[in-house]
This record gives sequence, structure tokens and C-alpha cells, in this order.
Amino acid sequence: MTETETVLVTGGTGFIGSYVAEDLVEAGHDVVAYDLSTDDRILEKLGVADNVEVVRGDITDPTSVTRAVRESGATRIVHLAALLTTLARENPRGAAEVNVMGTNNVFEAARTLDDQVERVAWASSAAVYAPPTNYDTEWVDEEDLVYPDTLYGATKEYNEHQAKVYFEDHDVSHVGLRPTVAYGPYRETGGSAFLANIIEKPALGEPFSVEYGDQVIDWQYVRDIAQAFRKAAFAPEAHLSQRIYNVRGEVATIREAAETVEGIVPDADVEVSDEGELPWTQKLDMTDAQADLGYEPDFDLETGFREYIDVLREENGLEPLE
Repeated sequence: MTETETVLVTGGTGFIGSYVAEDLVEAGHDVVAYDLSTDDRILEKLGVADNVEVVRGDITDPTSVTRAVRESGATRIVHLAALLTTLARENPRGAAEVNVMGTNNVFEAARTLDDQVERVAWASSAAVYAPPTNYDTEWVDEEDLVYPDTLYGATKEYNEHQAKVYFEDHDVSHVGLRPTVAYGPYRETGGSAFLANIIEKPALGEPFSVEYGDQVIDWQYVRDIAQAFRKAAFAPEAHLSQRIYNVRGEVATIREAAETVEGIVPDADVEVSDEGELPWTQKLDMTDAQADLGYEPDFDLETGFREYIDVLREENGLEPLE
């Protein structure tokens, strides 16, 4: 039986944050969701709203962050609050304040409350990597070139540096994860919305056309990302050979994903072409996360897509598929 601890999740009412909260609750922990939004809609849909304390706070306010950590008694922090790629592009100053200074506030809280906080598990991103043409290996690992071409990726790269300093200078234990793109029920729209539409449109009986058919994507189901953050928060220090880890789901082409949907939704109308080129590096080597964190994805395309489709159909008053 896992010893119960209190975990504070920043961004804890958002898409990934709500699934992290659910995963932690199911593992027997007490969870405090710290977020600007106190809308617990996703927590409610996941059936854990009554088990999660929601605290409204601004990640850019150092006093608010430290107070929330101290008053919650949290021994672990999962830090997810951030402006994602599109919002970061549209609001560069906000991205610096939220992503960089917000993360600094979390590390400062962990430093000043070092007798309380044992670990910060936090979201870096695969966006720290350079565009795919910069690599001559098929699989990219944590030692490969980090040279982001987006402001969002740059904020995450900076955070990897400040995390390193807080660990080396102040002994703040941390584990950063570099996930790719999450999919699953109750997702929020973003730059990768077309990937979700490959699943969502056919699930609801709508036609969909997509390009990039021959290009590889990491299909990372949100529940797998959630368990990765739990394992990053609780992995014993002795097991950690490094502090930053790639995590991924199942690597498959967009055409293979469309074919998987067609296998689940018999009358799916998905048209796939090979036009266009995606700007992402998606083939991440996660050998180290498997070895050190014990991370193994539970969802392949079939199981992840099927759960996603069943929830979507239920939400829209449609019969489940056999």
C-alpha cells in the first residue's frame, strides 16, 4: 500500500492536470489543484472533483505560490501551469512571465520550504528539440541537440537550466519530463487540434480530411502522461540517472492512426493525403524513463482511441461502438 502524501498540482484544473489529479487520487494520495481557473468540469467528468481540493492562485505571484504549497502541506509538486505554443506565440511577455517566472516561483517555494517539499516533477516539452532536419539519428534521446524554434520551446529550455541550478546550488530535487502532444477526452484546443480531429470527427459521424499521412506522430494518451508525472514525482532518488526524461506513447504515421479509427468506427469517412510537412521531432527515445522511472505506456492506438471515442459518443448522446 502506497503511503499517502499530499501533492500540489499547478494547472490542476486543466486537461492534463485533471488527469494527473485523477491518477494521484487513484494511487491513494491527497491532491490540491492550484490554478487560476477554479472550473472543476474535467475533474467532475473524471469522477474525482470531490477528492481534489481546488485552490485559486496565480503562478506568476510568488507569495501566492509559496503560501499554497505551505498551507497545503504538499510534499510533492507536479508543475504543469504554462502558456502553450499558440498562446505563447501570441503573448510573448505572458509566456515569459507564466512559463519562466512561474516555474521559478515553484522552485523558490520548494527551496524555501525544503523541510516540507521532497520533489518537484515538472513539464518540460519535446519542443526543446531542434527541427527534425538537425538530427541524423532516427530516435532522439535526452543527450541530443536542444535548440527550440518556438518561444514556448525556448521557455522550457530555460526552465531545464534553472531546474539544474536549483538542484546543484540548493539541492531542490526535481524531475522534468519532455512529453509530446497529449490526446484524450476533454482536451483543450491547441495547435495540434487537427490530430484530435482525426479521432473526434469520425467518432461523431463527421467526415474529415487530413494531410501529412506518411509522417510519424507520437500518439500519447493523456492517462499515460498522467502516470508519467506521478512516477516522476515519486521515483526514489537512487533510481535517477539524470533529471530530464523523454516520455512518449505509440509512434505511428497519421495514415496508420486514420486506419485505426476506421477499424473502430465502421462508417468513418477519413481522407488522408501525404501533402505538407510537420515541423516536429516526434520519435523520442524513452529508454531512460523506462529504466529509471518504470514508465511504460498502458495505451496503444487501439485502446487509447477506443476509450476516447466511447467517451465522445456518450457525451454527444450517441450509442457506444461494439
